[in-house]
Amino acid sequence: MALTAQHPRDFHWLVDMLESVDIGLVVLDGEYRIELWNGFMENHSGMSSTHVRDQNLFSLFPELPEQWLRRKVDTVVTLNTRTFTSWEQRPWLFRFRSTRPITGTHDYMFQNLTIHPLADPDGSIRRVCLMVYDVTDVATSKLALEQANKQLSRLSRTDRLTGLLNRGSWEGLMHNEFARYRRYRQPCSLVMLDIDHFKRINDTHGHPAGDEVIRHTARVIQSCLRDADIAGRYGGEEFGLILPQTDLEGAGVISERLRRAVADARVETHGQSLRYTISLGIAPLAPALSSPQDWLEQADKALYRAKREGRNQVCALSG
Repeated sequence: MALTAQHPRDFHWLVDMLESVDIGLVVLDGEYRIELWNGFMENHSGMSSTHVRDQNLFSLFPELPEQWLRRKVDTVVTLNTRTFTSWEQRPWLFRFRSTRPITGTHDYMFQNLTIHPLADPDGSIRRVCLMVYDVTDVATSKLALEQANKQLSRLSRTDRLTGLLNRGSWEGLMHNEFARYRRYRQPCSLVMLDIDHFKRINDTHGHPAGDEVIRHTARVIQSCLRDADIAGRYGGEEFGLILPQTDLEGAGVISERLRRAVADARVETHGQSLRYTISLGIAPLAPALSSPQDWLEQADKALYRAKREGRNQVCALSG
């Protein structure tokens, strides 16, 4: 290593500290040749200080982000000030394997990085020190917490049985679409659908079969809708669909495709095979509708008309 002096024994304690400290220390000259490589770096890289000394860093580690690191070092040398990079900005500089291979949830060590200028006696900056900190525990804990919060957020917005949006979340998006229509007058249609004779399904086949019918309906809905469409479980056996950029004709095509997909399918549940149908009501947005509730009531009226006229069909009411 390049840590030398006229009387090396005077610095024995300093060398011992550099070798044992739980931080990676790498000293680089102006050509990115390695002058110091401490014990932390040896342990995690598998390369001894003797092996790496005077070697070009990027030749030894071609996977390093060379342009990024050069820019960082140039700034440190030019301004004679240290710089710091968090794992949240770049998860790691050196792709070292995680030291928690069994209990850890990530394959690689998360690292914070400090780049420190090293001044010669005349004040010139000809070397920099990379200080690599293992922050895997902190990073994984924060990532796990963020994931848990996302999961809680998702659960608060979705229906447990179907995985679709729950009523509150779906209605909130319906209000957003109504406000967007009032501003831009872009077409949008609302579809309410209901499982026909659902009570009879529960009474005849049992509530577990009824739950499977509801789940099956949700799966069919998801398979028939486009990415931009918004589906939610409104309550019980009733579902709501928001179809942005879709007029009455387009909503009719989607609704009929959905109706046929349900009618043609068989649901296998608890050793039973059953078929069922759905009824659908469509309400496209129109200037005469004064509120989201009016829009929803219009779709409900269309749905109940479909049920009155025999079920297993699509009906539409325009504003």
